[in-house]
Amino acid sequence: MKYLLPCICILYMFTSCGTSAKQSQAQSPRKAVWISFVKKEAEKKVDVMIGGKLFTSYMWPDTIYKPILYPVLTAMGTPVTRGYPIHPRPGERTDHRHQVGIWLNYGNINGYDFWGNGTEEIRQVKLGTVKQLSIDSAIDGNGEGVLKVSASWVADSGKELLREKTTYHFIADSTTRIIDRITTLTATGGRVDFPDTKEGSLGMRVARQLEMPSDEAITLLDAQGVPTTVKAMSNEGVTGNYRSSEGITGINVWGTRARWMDLYGNIDNEKISVVICDHPGNLSYPTYWHARGYGLFAANPFGVKDFTKGKDTLNYSIAPGKSLTLRYRFIISSGQFLTDQSINTYADEFAKKY
Repeated sequence: MKYLLPCICILYMFTSCGTSAKQSQAQSPRKAVWISFVKKEAEKKVDVMIGGKLFTSYMWPDTIYKPILYPVLTAMGTPVTRGYPIHPRPGERTDHRHQVGIWLNYGNINGYDFWGNGTEEIRQVKLGTVKQLSIDSAIDGNGEGVLKVSASWVADSGKELLREKTTYHFIADSTTRIIDRITTLTATGGRVDFPDTKEGSLGMRVARQLEMPSDEAITLLDAQGVPTTVKAMSNEGVTGNYRSSEGITGINVWGTRARWMDLYGNIDNEKISVVICDHPGNLSYPTYWHARGYGLFAANPFGVKDFTKGKDTLNYSIAPGKSLTLRYRFIISSGQFLTDQSINTYADEFAKKY
């Protein structure tokens, strides 16, 4: 027995160390990556670099009528955003040219259409533009970089309706990219009304491969009731599918409410998840999803009537001088599809952080 006890102790030490090592490995965070910004204001953009490689650009082309993030790339350098209309790629759809990159605006603000400005159709509507004003700060960092910008939401008369202050937190490790967008809109031109419409508001147009396969032409209506036919195309390489935090999948996610939405699929041999998380502090949380199979991926806290088939209506207003803050998180995972558990962890972290 006098030899048995030391042996047991030694065995315990080895197994205990092995268990601790495994736990440490499982719980240790992935290696952070350096994030930096390259200002190119003459080209109307700021490049966001991760590990010395382009992740996305904050840009404000004259022909887009709003600041956007474009392109948006995975950790492997694969674009998850559609190229059209800035850099069209073979096999893409060319509908809805105002849906480009990642953006935030709305289809009816005091009667002005900010969402559809730039569409290929000729419409007799008042249009609004989100004008870039300034790059307020750009702070590099290991694992997280912060970009602060200001913009002005103006009617076609030139009158400012809203002043925008947005902070982007770009977060990265070896396989995952995160964009946290915190936007505060202040009513500077008197009371600002957001009449109920489905055309809004945080939007993203994804690459063809992340669309849902479809064999039919689709006729869609814009905010003015003008039909647009989205033509059926080859489904070769088209692998996208939606899944919500509520367990709803496919095209059935449209108009439903959820705390997050996952769009996942393959681009070539790369497994990709693109997730948008709503924030508990946002208007209409959990948000309604204006998520379409043809590649529009949008969260809309203002539009209720269309999503509920007329059962409810929301006509939101910001009083003069008052503000509304909206917070959203994008997660772009490369090499694996994210599980519900991992997305919930990201969403909970986001809710606590801001």
